[in-house]
Amino acid sequence: MPHPSLSPSQASYPVVVVGEPSQLESHLPALMTRGDLGKAPAPTMQPVGGGQGAWAHHFPDPAAAQAAIHAWTPIAQEAQLDLALLAPAERLSDRSVLAMDMDSTVINIECIDELADCAGKKAEVSEITEATMRGEIKDFPESLRRRVALLAGLREGAIAEVIRDRLRFNPGAVELLRAARSSGLRTVLVSGGFTVFAQHVAEALGFDEFHANTLEVIDGRLTGRVLGPIVDGEFKKATLLRVCAERGVPASRSIAVGDGSNDLPMMAAAGLSVAYHAKPKVRAQAQRAINFGRLDSPLLLGMSEPAAR
Repeated sequence: MPHPSLSPSQASYPVVVVGEPSQLESHLPALMTRGDLGKAPAPTMQPVGGGQGAWAHHFPDPAAAQAAIHAWTPIAQEAQLDLALLAPAERLSDRSVLAMDMDSTVINIECIDELADCAGKKAEVSEITEATMRGEIKDFPESLRRRVALLAGLREGAIAEVIRDRLRFNPGAVELLRAARSSGLRTVLVSGGFTVFAQHVAEALGFDEFHANTLEVIDGRLTGRVLGPIVDGEFKKATLLRVCAERGVPASRSIAVGDGSNDLPMMAAAGLSVAYHAKPKVRAQAQRAINFGRLDSPLLLGMSEPAAR
């Protein structure tokens, strides 16, 4: 989506602003003024996925682009707009691997919290989950074991009920996975949650592979134990690097998307890290943040990907 007055050959550093179209239109004058764009014509808003709108301004160098982001961020926060500096002519097909967290990223819930609700232990489990996601509890395996222990005795049927009644895909998840497949990326769901949920999500959305933790069930009841190695932050990072190696590409050709501290090692290893409706610590360390929009945002898809339309 080149700026009407600044083609990529003249100015190659596009800052993209994404949001609800009426919000974009109403805040465009303020953004133009704060961005010190001089007499440049206002960018033309273009429709993107899921009722979102987007516009871009191409800057002559990264410093100018970052200065605009700094100036625009307070307005964007107030108007619930997402913004980021994209690479010139960025396309999803420039990447080879997409690795994503599941709970609160691809789907709308934290599965363990919903199981805890079925067991009458949601408050206790949610407190540990939130502290872990914020990075206050550093040992993820120990945190997971403590939470799963509180599920001991829960009937196995509660898992299917949570999937049926509570689990929903976050907006744009279906479209993002469709675009990734069309663009030839290998897609990996890597979750600190549980295999029963991850298998359902992976099969429904078409992920190429999935990894998660296995709950032990005996006689139709959860035992409160996890079987096998824990999928923690280092496991997620190792999975991303393994898939890149198997495809014969550097990690710079990968994208990692997550929302919690457990995702940070994977995100740090990826060529592009995107925080999705994430905790402050994760937003601060990610290269881009989708704070308000959908997973099929141009901040993930780029501005010219045919599969995104």
